[in-house]
Amino acid sequence: MILTCAIIDDEPLAVDLLASYAKNTPTLELVGTYNNAITAIKKLREEPVDILFLDIQMPEVSGLEFAMILPKTTKVIFTTAFPQYALDSYKVNSIDYLIKPITYDTFLKSVEKALNYFEEIRKNETLIEEQAIYVKSDYKLLRIALDKILFVEGLKDYVAIHVDDKEEPIPSLINMKRIMDYLPSPAFMRVHRSYIVNMKKIESVDRNRIVIGNQFIPISESYKEDVYGYLNKHTVL
Repeated sequence: MILTCAIIDDEPLAVDLLASYAKNTPTLELVGTYNNAITAIKKLREEPVDILFLDIQMPEVSGLEFAMILPKTTKVIFTTAFPQYALDSYKVNSIDYLIKPITYDTFLKSVEKALNYFEEIRKNETLIEEQAIYVKSDYKLLRIALDKILFVEGLKDYVAIHVDDKEEPIPSLINMKRIMDYLPSPAFMRVHRSYIVNMKKIESVDRNRIVIGNQFIPISESYKEDVYGYLNKHTVL
């Protein structure tokens, strides 16, 4: 995935440094640099970028004020010499907060955070549109509707996908982490190192075990907090 980006900073040296970082980062496409928010506003509202590297203390319009009028699809990485604005930065469309002087290493970590965010968004958009995943099984590519999946069981070298209209689970040579990347959260949750559950298919929860049909799926200590947090949100008291 390649993300478009722009830079706004009233210090020319800071713009040059960030521009050099962006140009050396294969996952970024730098489309504009600006020395103040006023000159950038029309362009960035007409042609939004994915990421905006934005200074906070600038004349005329501060970075925090400018972030509030950006398109919601643009995520901000603030770049500043003033750490006291960190809390305020997360009240707007920010994804990270970098303190100057900014090293290439910290720049890359922010870009990675942004990539993870956009990959998750686009993955979920695709799943909402498709409402299905495709898996390789026995030399075939099978389409499995998400609402048919009961749970996924991790075995030694593969997973078994239990589907409510099939007597036998569908085997696929994929690991649990990989298939979890393609299942929307929190509709699907990891409840055990060997189990991913479609939370809509739960019939009951009994003594740290999830009941789906005649299957009893354990909830492990590692995932208990997340699982019960979800259940508590959906419990009528």
